[in-house]
Amino acid sequence: MPTPKLTFGCGMAVDEYGDVPEFARRAESLGFDRITMGEHLMDGNPPRPTVLGLPAMAAAAGATRTIRVMTGIVIAPLYDPVLLAKSVTTVDVVSGGRLDFGIGISGQRGTKIEFDAVGVSVRTRGRRTDEMLQVMKRLWTEDHVSHHGDFFDFDDVTLLPTPTQKPHPPIWVAGRSDAAMRRAAALGDGWYPYLFTVRRLKASNEMISQYAAEAGRDMSGFHWGLNQPTSIGPDKDAAFAVAVANVGERYVTAARSAEDIAQALCVSGTPQDCIKAIEDRVEAGVRDFNFGFLSPDIGGLYSQMEMFSSQVLPYFR
Repeated sequence: MPTPKLTFGCGMAVDEYGDVPEFARRAESLGFDRITMGEHLMDGNPPRPTVLGLPAMAAAAGATRTIRVMTGIVIAPLYDPVLLAKSVTTVDVVSGGRLDFGIGISGQRGTKIEFDAVGVSVRTRGRRTDEMLQVMKRLWTEDHVSHHGDFFDFDDVTLLPTPTQKPHPPIWVAGRSDAAMRRAAALGDGWYPYLFTVRRLKASNEMISQYAAEAGRDMSGFHWGLNQPTSIGPDKDAAFAVAVANVGERYVTAARSAEDIAQALCVSGTPQDCIKAIEDRVEAGVRDFNFGFLSPDIGGLYSQMEMFSSQVLPYFR
């Protein structure tokens, strides 16, 4: 199947965070284009162990030479924009310009606790993020920046050095809402949805294109991304069972079974099954994939990465 230019990344979705450098080296050696990792300040109470994305991706960049590193995602409204802009620049500079800056506002259930921890109202997170992105773009490209907005107030700030990537690292906007799509169209360089059906992917990509056209924005070079939960294995039924256990059972509702949810939201099965599922998503407009291989441990993650690298990547390259 002839396809446009695609990129294929993978995410670190297990809790063994000390393995970030080794994970990065493995992904690079297997031919992936990008690695990513999410973050939470405090995920639940008691919380599960988590680390922050920018320091982790700095460690990954230091262990590799060519693979891109991505925050997938930084929960932007938890931060001060001046400090966040400086942190992003730092990782971009030390990585040699390999950073993709994925951001979101953390729309999951139970997220209020981490906003409370830093004294930020969860109800203002969307508007706060919109203001932050506008401020950060100025901080990356201008000297003597002053800003007096609804959430942030400062005078005469100059951040040097500026990012290696010009004008700044690409901003991938995550989310599910209409507001997130408008944010991506107006302020982002990419769209990064999660847990979308193929139909919803197509609809969101079309809506963002419409919003951008209304604003007169040129979308050439825009990243049409996807954070895709994936279970690949030699046995189709066994791979699907992993998807059901890890995604379907987590989001099951009275109206939809775990199996239905896993079928709609996951890529699963043999390499040939995964190729077909990827083709469906390419047809829906996706160009930049990050695969979250579903495994409870690092060994299983590496095993799936190796199978994907040897039996799926060559088909698209």
